[in-house]
Amino acid sequence: MNKIIRVTTVPMSLGGLLKGQLKFMSQHYTIIGISGKGGDRLDRVSKEEGIEVYPVEMTRKITPIQDLKAVYKLYKIFKKEKPTIVHSHTPKAGTLSMIAARFAGVPHRLHTIAGLPLLEATGKKRVLLDTVEKLTYRCATMIYPNSYGLNDIIKENGYTTEKKLKVIGKGSSNGINTSHFDPQLYSDKDNQNLRDELKIKSSDTVIIYVGRLVKDKGINELIGAFKKMGSQHSNCKLLLVGTYEKDLDPLLPETEHEINTNPNIIFVGWQTDVRPYFAISNILAFPSYREGFPNVVMQAGAMGLASIVTDINGCNEIITDQINGEIIPVKNTERLYQSIKKLVEDKSLRDLMASNARESIVSRYNNQYVWDQLLSEYRSLIN
Repeated sequence: MNKIIRVTTVPMSLGGLLKGQLKFMSQHYTIIGISGKGGDRLDRVSKEEGIEVYPVEMTRKITPIQDLKAVYKLYKIFKKEKPTIVHSHTPKAGTLSMIAARFAGVPHRLHTIAGLPLLEATGKKRVLLDTVEKLTYRCATMIYPNSYGLNDIIKENGYTTEKKLKVIGKGSSNGINTSHFDPQLYSDKDNQNLRDELKIKSSDTVIIYVGRLVKDKGINELIGAFKKMGSQHSNCKLLLVGTYEKDLDPLLPETEHEINTNPNIIFVGWQTDVRPYFAISNILAFPSYREGFPNVVMQAGAMGLASIVTDINGCNEIITDQINGEIIPVKNTERLYQSIKKLVEDKSLRDLMASNARESIVSRYNNQYVWDQLLSEYRSLIN
């Protein structure tokens, strides 16, 4: 049986970003996972997905000596296992494993792109990151952007040749389990209990954000828009589900202060299961600056929410403007405010978008469809 090695920088990506996919692929190929140690997280991935794993520590920052050590470890594993395919995800894992796989003579070296953080960088840092990106693509035999917009950005920046690029299916790295993200799983009683716990009235309209609470996700704009909204609509609540990254991408001090002091902003931190929070919400607000193919927008759609997203790749493919949500410009607090205001005040429009939302996700991004498309790609390469 042909052997495929999947590589991510941290175990959370291997077990979360690709949840279920590795187990599915192991029915057709011998699948091995490689990721950082991360405590017992990698062992849990091994058990949950039913695959062999190797720990190789990889940092998310620029650390030349540690990076060279990781390349050597990856090289030794590839030479030992002799895979037909090495397929990487996440930036650092992509660079290190594509270099190692090329030196090891792996015939098919695949890298999936799920966003380009470097697009927000400037000056010498941007030059360095551009160089590393081109090196990664040069060592790979195929590059899979997980959205058509990302595919265009890669071509515009000249990172690689068009013949190396391909979007699998209709986008997304893994799709989502639409049987898992289903509002029918939550009863009115379930929803009322959580609303009571969070002190949300039945008459309140709930705007939800799920993700990291960082500048690049548009949180400064979201808090600014909601603050303005709150002065006119006291029956609105903003539900924030996620964690801060104050060392990597901090928010403005005034934004944090507003989150901590505004009684209509409810911060619940990181949640293992976000579905109950979607189930009690009415609108997703996701004003991110950049994305690959955001799971949150797919999840919210599958849970039957109208969405407000920015006009960036991934988001503007999942959402069709005025059909299952609204698309607004990036970094525009006023337009975000106007969209929130419109969907809060126009319940019939919001309900129409919500009624379109789930079917738009089920028909295009159910994870079985994405897995089948990737399996076809593997088969075409190996054959």
